[in-house]
Amino acid sequence: MRILYGVQATGNGHISRARAMEQQLRQAGVTVDFLFSGRPAEQFFDMQQFGRYQLRRGLTFISQAGRVNYWQSAKQASLRELWRDIRSLDVSSYDLVLTDFEPVTAWAAQRQQKTCIGIGHQYAFLQPIPMENASLLSHNIFRHFAPAKFSLGLHWHHFNQPILPPIIDLPKIQSTLVPKQVLVYLPFEDQQQVMRLLTPLTDFTFSIYGPGLTIGTYGHIRTQPPSLQAFKTDLLQSEAVLSNAGFELISEALQLQKHILVKPLQGQMEQQSNALALTQLKLASRANTLSTKIIAEWLNGPRVANNIQYPNVAAAICDWLLQDTPDQAQRLVKALW
Repeated sequence: MRILYGVQATGNGHISRARAMEQQLRQAGVTVDFLFSGRPAEQFFDMQQFGRYQLRRGLTFISQAGRVNYWQSAKQASLRELWRDIRSLDVSSYDLVLTDFEPVTAWAAQRQQKTCIGIGHQYAFLQPIPMENASLLSHNIFRHFAPAKFSLGLHWHHFNQPILPPIIDLPKIQSTLVPKQVLVYLPFEDQQQVMRLLTPLTDFTFSIYGPGLTIGTYGHIRTQPPSLQAFKTDLLQSEAVLSNAGFELISEALQLQKHILVKPLQGQMEQQSNALALTQLKLASRANTLSTKIIAEWLNGPRVANNIQYPNVAAAICDWLLQDTPDQAQRLVKALW
């Protein structure tokens, strides 16, 4: 079997899922070519696993100081280039197209009548799940941004819908928990402002990852640019995670039973809905704005208990794909929950 796998690269979570899927597909003897879109080439890192992957501009949302800037997003979008990329991508040599909310591969498959399966968190929003600030616009984005003939939505709970558990990509290594260490990942916030908020909290140590940061140590605060292995190691060692409400990192933090505070990206319905789901499921704390006081109260407050252990969803999806039964997703859903 030969697969073209499109990955929306605006967030590292999509790439993290692709890492887990690539490993399972490769072990099964499947040939996979990857196409990434949504960020400039120089912003990719630790991509050796994907071989000779393709890049396209695609579409993305621009954020500033923790809020989506729709005007800048529209201004920087190039629909003409997107349409040219869709028309020029030849998918005829592939048996199947997979897309993790990546528009070029999804629309190319639709134009050329090639079976396309959507795998990702965004496809869960095609079902009646907890949503905040949902609108006709957000509904149309989820339905038409990267359309697929069949879709496998991922979420932390099934909500009595045909949704799968998260795909987890964690290293299989032993790690010692470091008391009062906190992993901080707030890529949509002003990083200097984040450091100012954490500076007074000297009872804790913070490992901050974010765009524009360099490796540095400032007392109890350590900064790092985006990095795969260092980030995963800090995630394993930390007692707590402070982050935006992106799906994949929170999935991994839940699997590791971390103490979690999320600050959703304002104006992005997906992250706000994620924060809503986490509080409804009583899996994490939420703050719509951040302050030293709010962070301190969370760090010193009661921990949310969970006994979550998600199965190997990537392996199950791989087996399901090899059985060539994409119209029979319900059996897969039932088995994994």
